Amino acid sequence: MNDRHYFDHAASSPLHPDVAETMLEVMRETVGNASSMHAFGRAARQRINRARDLIAEGLGCEPGELMFTSGGTESDNAGIAGTARARRKQGKTHIITSAVEHHAVLHTCDALEQEGFRVTRLPVDETGRVSVDDVREALTPDTAVVTIMHGNNEVGTIQPIEEIGELTRAAGVPFHVDAVQSLGTEPIDLGRLPVDLMSFSAHKINGPQGVGALYIARGTPFEPLLHGGNQERKRRPGTENVAAIAGFARAFERCVNERETKKLFLDKLRSTWIERLAAIAGEDRIAVNGNPLHRLPHIANISFAGLDTETLLMNLDLAGVAASSGSACTSGSLERSHVLKAMNLPRWRLESAVRFSFGLGNTMEEIELAAQKIETILRRARTTD
Repeated sequence: MNDRHYFDHAASSPLHPDVAETMLEVMRETVGNASSMHAFGRAARQRINRARDLIAEGLGCEPGELMFTSGGTESDNAGIAGTARARRKQGKTHIITSAVEHHAVLHTCDALEQEGFRVTRLPVDETGRVSVDDVREALTPDTAVVTIMHGNNEVGTIQPIEEIGELTRAAGVPFHVDAVQSLGTEPIDLGRLPVDLMSFSAHKINGPQGVGALYIARGTPFEPLLHGGNQERKRRPGTENVAAIAGFARAFERCVNERETKKLFLDKLRSTWIERLAAIAGEDRIAVNGNPLHRLPHIANISFAGLDTETLLMNLDLAGVAASSGSACTSGSLERSHVLKAMNLPRWRLESAVRFSFGLGNTMEEIELAAQKIETILRRARTTD
């Protein structure tokens, strides 16, 4: 639709028609419980096994190292808490994370702190990047797990995962990485990366909501969060959502096969959008937040001088443009981004930041149409100042 523009793919991406077709096929034809011994159960199990094999091959890991979950939040919780609690039995009670993690990571660390763990929250620079030296200095003999995200969901900054992983591996400390926002645009080879746990979610790559995966490298200490069954190698009990898992695999297959082309196009959309907004607002009236070099291709977090985030988002919504503040709306009032706060940005950038994120269905023509709407919004804002 030309009058509505969805620029919030970092929050959730639209389901691809091929994925929907795969899921419908499973829902129509697969009726058994994957844990049942009969033919219907075996058919469901085969669907799950095929999906696991496909995703594992694309990620460069063994199928048995992938555990299906309900999404990124569960994967983060399970990866961090499951490993931290297992390591506590070895006397390890220290956790290292960063100040710009997703709330699924930060709140898990907060909860573990209440259980007696000590948490070190590393600062970031003005582009949102963690210092490898800070990680090195934070590591102690009692560190249970380190958790640092791959690509930031608010500003798109990519962290030095490989360098951090080399440090943790040398120290013998499990390393968890939230790669929910990076899957689909960034190459991930778990056979090469020094990472022990990695979280993924299907709905960021045009798959269904409510399904994700956690990579747990063979030999990594892990305690399940849930109890009650033998599913997922006794790591995550509960009847599997076969249709969602099959949809996840189909979405993953598409994103791996089309990644390089998609990345180039998303980068073009992003750069064109920033150029248009700079031309409309004035280059000195906007600021792009995040790292200019180490970044995801589909996220543009932009601050507008003299305006505020809440007013901008309301006006954008009225104009048919879906964007985000990058943080949750709490009790009807906008909560300022913890990521931008951690980056120590000037107040005007913190209070006027809007995240635009691009993906399936967006076009260059649409960028121009939406830019015209932004121009109207900014002109109206200036005349009411």
